[in-house]
Amino acid sequence: MFKSMFANIHHQVVINTPKLLAIPSSFIPFFVQKKLLSDLLDKVFAEALDEGELLFLQDKWLKVEVTDLKLTWFLSFAEGKLIIADHCEQEDVTFSGAVNELILIAGRKEDPDTLFFQRRLSIQGDTELGLEIKNLLENIDFDNLSPLAKKAIGSFSSFVQQGLLDPEIKVVTA
Repeated sequence: MFKSMFANIHHQVVINTPKLLAIPSSFIPFFVQKKLLSDLLDKVFAEALDEGELLFLQDKWLKVEVTDLKLTWFLSFAEGKLIIADHCEQEDVTFSGAVNELILIAGRKEDPDTLFFQRRLSIQGDTELGLEIKNLLENIDFDNLSPLAKKAIGSFSSFVQQGLLDPEIKVVTA
């Protein structure tokens, strides 16, 4: 009984927390978002940046939308570093999805292709650029993150993955 009750609470927390965070997240100034995102991306993509693997983003713009949190960033690459902006003249490709889906990708609990075909991740625009970005996401190397950060990503993505399961669906085993 308690297991079922906790599973239901877990499910409700994972499903409803993004709705609760949508309003406060809209008040986070862009310069704060940019600083946090820049620090994270610089660490996660350190090796890719050093090896010039992000050159495909040169003079191109990726729009990233976290739909349920109403957050949008534009990313590009210039002079050996990632550029993060709050707007651009014309994005070349757009990746959009709910925060829970993006957490699953970050924690390698789901791959972008699966979420795309389930219509839980949207990729629109330049197909070739979108494939290069998707491949980059699939090959993220978390070795540049601290052990604590790696553990947090793994634990949090597992929490979200389990919470997305509907507790009302009973699994019958033979």
